[in-house]
Amino acid sequence: MIQIVALLVVSLVLGMLARRSGRFPEQTAPVLNTYVLYVALPALVLRSIHRLTLAPELLLAAFTPWLVFGGAWLFFRALGPRLGLAPGSVAALVLSGGLSNTAFVGLPFIEGVRGVQGVTVAVVVDQLGSFLVLSSVATLYASRAAARDADLGALTRKVLTFPPFLALVAGFLSQAWAWPGWVDEVLARMGASLTPLALFSVGYQLRLSGLAGRGRALGLGLGYKLVLAPLGIALLLLGVPGLSRLVFDVSVLQAAMGPMVTGAILAVEHELDPELAVLMVGVGVPMSFLTLYGILWALGPVGVF
Repeated sequence: MIQIVALLVVSLVLGMLARRSGRFPEQTAPVLNTYVLYVALPALVLRSIHRLTLAPELLLAAFTPWLVFGGAWLFFRALGPRLGLAPGSVAALVLSGGLSNTAFVGLPFIEGVRGVQGVTVAVVVDQLGSFLVLSSVATLYASRAAARDADLGALTRKVLTFPPFLALVAGFLSQAWAWPGWVDEVLARMGASLTPLALFSVGYQLRLSGLAGRGRALGLGLGYKLVLAPLGIALLLLGVPGLSRLVFDVSVLQAAMGPMVTGAILAVEHELDPELAVLMVGVGVPMSFLTLYGILWALGPVGVF
């Protein structure tokens, strides 16, 4: 786990230092964002979905990220305007607060606290939950929020031709065939570039001076993402008869992960209050390291709050 934390922190700090150095062109962040969304993420999705083995009892766990995103849509659309937030800011909160970092923080964290069996559940939550949400409804929502009068058919076509979504479909269709080892290795190396480059981009755009006047929006966003979302998932799963302790714990912990970096980049790419989206990740990911252990303590030896 310490290696993952170090990678996240170093990538974020290097991005901040790069901006301060003045040696990087102004288009650094947009170029990196485009690479992440159109190259690294599709490679990661294609490889992961192709290798995915799904057990029927894990479908409930896979549904939890959809509930978190749907809850974010309801929560921020209801409270955001009452706090004086502009529509673009509300959309930024939905995209950053409604998507969890279930892969690059979630998988190693779950492995550390719940072992290899926990990773099996965590991968399903990540692949059939977070990745599917990001590649479909989140992309459609971002497009709709950025172009309020756009034709629904045009927005749907944009989602269906979005490279991560195409990679998702290709991954499912190709599951019946085994790939040569070199294909898997190429996709693995391309996908591995996502985390450092995405966080470098976030760090490059992060300006802590932007915290001024953003306290209410940031508090609303992180309050939902780090506290209310996992609490809501826990309360919903408590009513499911026969649910195993492992599936319960992993589903709650994955819901408690910090904001997904790629979700924030999606907001930035669609010009939906980029500053707020970047702050959600820049502040939320480090803060989640503390709140995760608090939630882990709350789960306790019997696996319930």
